[in-house]
Amino acid sequence: MDMNEIKEIFFQECEEQLAELESGLLRLNDGDRDPETVNAVFRAVHSIKGGAGAFGLDDLVSFAHVFETTLDCVRSNKLEPNQEVLKVMLKSADVLADLTNVARDGGSVDQARSKQLIRELEALANGSPLPTASAAPAPVPAAKPAAPVAAAPAANDQGFMPVAFSFDEFGGDESDSADQPTYEVVFKPKSDLYTKGNEATLLLRDLSRLGEMSIHCDMSNLPPLEELDPEAAYFWWKISIKTDKGEDAVRSVFEFAEWDCDLEVSEVGDESAVVASDLPMQPVPFDLSALDDEGDASAAMAEEQENLASAQRDEAVAAAETASNVLQMAGNASRAASESAKNAAAAAAQNNAQQASSAVAPTIRVDLDRVDRLINLVGELVINQAMLSQSVIENDNNGTSSINMGLEELQQLTREIQDSVMAIRAQPVKPVFQRMARTVREIADITGKSVRLVTEGENTEVDKTVIDKLAEPLTHMIRNAVDHGLEMPEKRLAAGKSAEGTVKLTAKHRSGRIVIELSDDGAGINRTKVRQKAIDNDLITADANLSDEEIDNLIFHAGFSTADKVSDLSGRGVGMDVVKRSIQALGGRINISSKPGHGSTFTMSLPLTLAVLDGMVVTVAGQTLVVPLTAIVETLQPEAAAIHSFGATQRLISIRNSFCPLVDVGRILNFRSTQANPVEGVALLVESEGGGQRALMVDAIQGQRQVVIKSLEANYTHVPGIAAATILGDGRVALILDVDSVVSASRGHSLQLEASLAAAG
Repeated sequence: MDMNEIKEIFFQECEEQLAELESGLLRLNDGDRDPETVNAVFRAVHSIKGGAGAFGLDDLVSFAHVFETTLDCVRSNKLEPNQEVLKVMLKSADVLADLTNVARDGGSVDQARSKQLIRELEALANGSPLPTASAAPAPVPAAKPAAPVAAAPAANDQGFMPVAFSFDEFGGDESDSADQPTYEVVFKPKSDLYTKGNEATLLLRDLSRLGEMSIHCDMSNLPPLEELDPEAAYFWWKISIKTDKGEDAVRSVFEFAEWDCDLEVSEVGDESAVVASDLPMQPVPFDLSALDDEGDASAAMAEEQENLASAQRDEAVAAAETASNVLQMAGNASRAASESAKNAAAAAAQNNAQQASSAVAPTIRVDLDRVDRLINLVGELVINQAMLSQSVIENDNNGTSSINMGLEELQQLTREIQDSVMAIRAQPVKPVFQRMARTVREIADITGKSVRLVTEGENTEVDKTVIDKLAEPLTHMIRNAVDHGLEMPEKRLAAGKSAEGTVKLTAKHRSGRIVIELSDDGAGINRTKVRQKAIDNDLITADANLSDEEIDNLIFHAGFSTADKVSDLSGRGVGMDVVKRSIQALGGRINISSKPGHGSTFTMSLPLTLAVLDGMVVTVAGQTLVVPLTAIVETLQPEAAAIHSFGATQRLISIRNSFCPLVDVGRILNFRSTQANPVEGVALLVESEGGGQRALMVDAIQGQRQVVIKSLEANYTHVPGIAAATILGDGRVALILDVDSVVSASRGHSLQLEASLAAAG
């Protein structure tokens, strides 16, 4: 495996870590204060920083370091994750994602935004007020003067410099540590450890959480200042710690750094424990708060450089801080460094650490092109199996031969293979929903509105091809919901609503399809304004008699916009027509339900897969059509007594003491000019999104088939009333019926109007 492949794996893992980061921050924003949630968020940034350090991605490492420091303040309960804090962190997660994308694909990020967020993160970590966007960086306050020291502490006979670290807030209670085992830890970083963006002091602090600890640092290898290499390993530490957590807990602190250092851990008796703890301790002022306020530490060192002994001490501290890379190599860098068994073990350790809260089935990474090729081959297998079955049926009328039995087994195996392949491509819609959270935040900031996104059904699975094509239409709809749908806070308060608007995004399975709903609690569609705009744009005549639903659907016309002026978000008439075309290209439909003063709901119904479907092959006016099986409730043979006229042209069919509209498919699709006799045909009772039940009248049923979907949009053009096409077993091309479109046309909506809307723009 070459370095490019390893780097690609790192970026793939970054996507997972960023998703975990976004998810965790949103849970915190919703009031979740589970420590494991905070730890998961911290680990996500921590892992990205570690891998980025291994590949020399300095910008990513620098931003992740500041972000991680602030998150650690939350983790240590020094910073309360309130709404103001989480708003900054959510924006920081967006910038971290941008920096990751730039590192992978090239380009640039908004440096001003990044620097502003760095200042805000540092202010949060230091407990300072948040700086304004236009404010220059605040001057670094002078550090508190250190306690006077006559000379630099001398190393003892064993070559150690005793260093007093301020670990009081993390260490154990001394009164409880008398009977605890004592462990001696020798930690010797290697020269290449500090080049990977890690911090040795974070390791020492994590170790201090296990119990009472004393540390001695060997500075004997520290060169003169002019020869100092800030990325070299000059120091090593001997640590004595009393803890009842056990040796494994001590080693786990260094778990992801042990290949970049020499580490020895041993339990010692009470007599030998004095090796570290009883050495003379001369206090050297070094507080880990320097990690949280690097400016203070820098100022302190600058102030004390006049004193040679103090300067030497401060350089030692700087070297310890510059050792900023131990924890960061957490599993990502270990996995990326080599294919050795040792690094594979590190990868497994990281995976276990990050997923300890839930059991996850083992997975493998597969190139998507390979899956696509497999699906195409399965599609061809289905077609050839159908052709073979058709050929045998035509040449063997008794239907009892061994060939027929073999074909039935082949059909069953083909179905199982197809189902398995489809399951490989099935993925939850969660990644797309998480991307919408960022869109909501950005549009809310631009418009000055307060908006909360609520998601449900994130684990609903659908074909990856559908997921990939959902992002663009959902983004357009989110922008419209926030920009047009939700009112400004003052208007909402005046209307008796909460100042914070709510946008809800849900996904669920229904009748073999996926249904995605986007709703808001805004003002709803202003139908008077929409109608007038349509008249001004010559879309309708002034005397046109339109229902509320027909007026609402005018927003899908190309070039239509109700915005009074052009802005960065709206006004150019590009948006909802793109949404409708995108949904139709996926074989789906979109409906609107709006209530003035209470908001709007957009409902998208999409197929679960774009590859294969089960269908009923029917004949209509000499044409062969396929009706998706998921839409069919039952089939009926109409009787004359069950048919009733309604109005001039409408007919109803009586089904179990209820009446259902009868729709002549041939007439709707203009296959014939007159209505057929229902008694001579077959009725298919279907359900559609927003249209209720209808009985579709066809001439005859040829049988049930599993068919391979071929896009008409890609190979020909959009055909009103037709969702796609397929190839039957005898080689004929059959059209797949768009049930929702036919039902909509039966309610008085013209297929030609839908065709013009789809083709417009």
